[in-house]
Parts: sequence; structure tokens; C-alpha cells
Amino acid sequence: MSGVLIEPVALTELDENKLLLQSGFWGSFKAEFGWQAVALRYSPQEEELRLLILCRRLALGFNLAYIPHGPFTKEPEEGREDYLAWMGRAVLPLLPGGTVFLRFDLPWGKVGKGVQPQPLLTSSYFRKAPMDIQPPNTVIIDISGSEEELLASMKAKTRYNIRLAVKKGVEVSEGSYTDLDRWYTLYQETARRDRITLHSRDYYSRLLQKAAEYGKGAPEIRLFLACHEGDLLAGIIVALKGDSAWYLYGASSNKKRNLMANYALQWRAMPWARKRGCRTYDLFGIPPENNPGHPMYGLYRFKTGFGGEILNRYGCYDFIYKPAAYGLYRAAEAARRLYYKKIRRRLNF
Repeated sequence: MSGVLIEPVALTELDENKLLLQSGFWGSFKAEFGWQAVALRYSPQEEELRLLILCRRLALGFNLAYIPHGPFTKEPEEGREDYLAWMGRAVLPLLPGGTVFLRFDLPWGKVGKGVQPQPLLTSSYFRKAPMDIQPPNTVIIDISGSEEELLASMKAKTRYNIRLAVKKGVEVSEGSYTDLDRWYTLYQETARRDRITLHSRDYYSRLLQKAAEYGKGAPEIRLFLACHEGDLLAGIIVALKGDSAWYLYGASSNKKRNLMANYALQWRAMPWARKRGCRTYDLFGIPPENNPGHPMYGLYRFKTGFGGEILNRYGCYDFIYKPAAYGLYRAAEAARRLYYKKIRRRLNF
């Protein structure tokens, strides 16, 4: 692939990509929160592709580069490592000076419960990242059929919980960025309960605002709220682009959990997405296996209850430009991961 031309293009050209995280919109949004968005075009094997790379400043004049769910192309049948190594070398002249490594958050994977892809071959310049950025395991629902077909594809307990929420009077409505204060308060409650990290309120508010003002190529992004007798019980943020939908963020109250508001929310969002031309609905993240001992096992049961296919991706791999600086960053990142996954959980912050 030495003869393939890679050239910078306008960020808006990436809005032709089907994946939300590879769109010009996403690059423009992330640029408002400390990232530099680099948009590229290249044509391997008579196929014109566009690629978003996000770059961020580190200490001492260094930078990191990150490709969210990229490269956006069909998974090579063989030679994946060679393909990624070629790309790592080819894009370097277009990245900021002092870039330490390029992180691929690969969109490729294997479909099936418990079917994990074989790890890629690593080397001194190509290594598995110490942590994944986007969740590598997810559930993707086919929503192209009728509502009756969609319900029939779900587990019996999930159908029961959806009907229970309706019977008990849970009401789901569309919100707007003016509802973000209430939703974010609920999200903070969720973060404390589940011991997860979250962005600032402005991050989510700006996401909704930017989708509304971006113009051509913008995804549709909606906030759905579930209430009961005036109490806000749960809320989710869903994005649509092309024929795909993604459940991005969710918050739920500690109150009235027996009313199954989270089920009512997903049941509202899926038909809403289908009516707008979507064929798939990505629940965006589950534990890697059906393990009752996993701290997020409840999430696994909840999301797999809606049916669909489980997609297990490779996760993140790093192409290394500056080995010494990378070693320091990798050690710091591993320590940060240990803090958030182990120590912070135990301290119950």
C-alpha cells in the first residue's frame, strides 16, 4: 500500500461516514473539549475512505493520537497488523509534532455470545493498550422489523418489564437541553451508585445543542426522560446517524426501581429510531461475558434481554512512535486505570 495517497480534507467531508464516532460532527464536538480533530482521505484498493483522528496535548510538548472506531473499513481477512502498521506510518506526517503514539480503537470484531476475536500480534512498536476507550463488547439490535417482531425477539422477562412499566404508569417523553440540569443530577446519582466516571454537565448539554445547530450532516441526538407521578426516574441520550442508532448515556434514580423505567425508555427509543430509518440500535457496552461475578453483570442481563447480536471487538491497540515517552505514559495510564477500577471503587467515592 506504499502508493496510496493520504491527504488532509475538510472536517465536514467526514460527515459522509456512517459511524457517529468517525463523523465530522464528532470531531468538531470533541474539538470544543480539548482535542484537535484531523480529517484525512485515502484510497486503498480502489475504495475512497475518510478517517477522523483525534489528537490531544500531553505534558512536555508531547501529543497522543486516537482513532475512535477506526480505521473505518471492512476488516482485512488477513494481515491486520500489517495494515495498521502501514497506516500508523502513513499518517504520522499529518499529526502534530511530538506525537508519542497512535491508538486504534478498532471497529472490527466477532459476532456471537462468548466468541472473542484472537488478539492481534504485537511487537516492540505495536502493543495492546493498557485500557480500552470505547466499550469493546456490545449488543446490536435489529430494529428494521415491526414492533411486534422486535418484542418477540426479546427475552420474556424483558417483555414483561416493558409492559409492567406501562401498566404502572411510567411516562416517557422527549426532553431538550433545558432538561439537562435534572438529568445531570440523576446522572451524578448513577455515578455514585455504580462508581463510574462522567463528563461535566456542559459536555452533555453541548452535545445536544451542537446537534441542533450543526446543519447538514448532523446526527439526531435526543434526550428521553421517564417519569412517574412527577418523579424523574431515568433518562437516556440516543444518537442517530444514517441507518444506525446508539444508546450513548443513561441515568437512573435509586427511587422506584421496581417500576422498570429503564425498560420503558429503551422501548420508546427503539421504535423512534426505526421510524427515522434506522435498521440497527447499538446498546453500546456490556461486560465481556455472562459472568454473575462481574460487577456490571446486571448491565449484561439488562441489555442482552433485548435480544440482538453480541459484537466482541478487538479493543484498543497502540502504534508507537516514541518508545521512551510511551513507556512513561503507559505506566501512568495503567496506574490511573487501577485507581478508578480498584482503589476508587473500594473507597466508594
